[in-house]
Amino acid sequence: MKSDSSYPADHISYQLVIRVHKDIRIVAGALGSCNFSAGDYVYTGSAKRNLDARLRRHLSDTKKLRWHIDYLLQHPHAEIVRIETSTLSECRWNQQLQGSIPKPGFGASDCKKHCGSHLKQISALAT
Repeated sequence: MKSDSSYPADHISYQLVIRVHKDIRIVAGALGSCNFSAGDYVYTGSAKRNLDARLRRHLSDTKKLRWHIDYLLQHPHAEIVRIETSTLSECRWNQQLQGSIPKPGFGASDCKKHCGSHLKQISALAT
């Protein structure tokens, strides 16, 4: 998937729709071991400046593993299938999303709105 550099200038948040093709286990830095069942997930993040650069980074195969999402995206059975952007704040948009939390704290180390996680599983895949 390629990043579209024509995102509206007032969009500050993004959602990565990620498909995990089979059950996987990763170690996400200080968060530790995380198990993900096959299915679709949505990760909500923000970039107050240069949204396109942030999205290009997420799509890149060569990056330093810095954030929880980096560890998931590096796994060969996980891929970004769609990207959405919004003017809503990261937490507000995340809280509006229906889904289950696969790993408390994932992507929400600095969250002040008590989201619990900025990654939600939105559907399961038959295996």
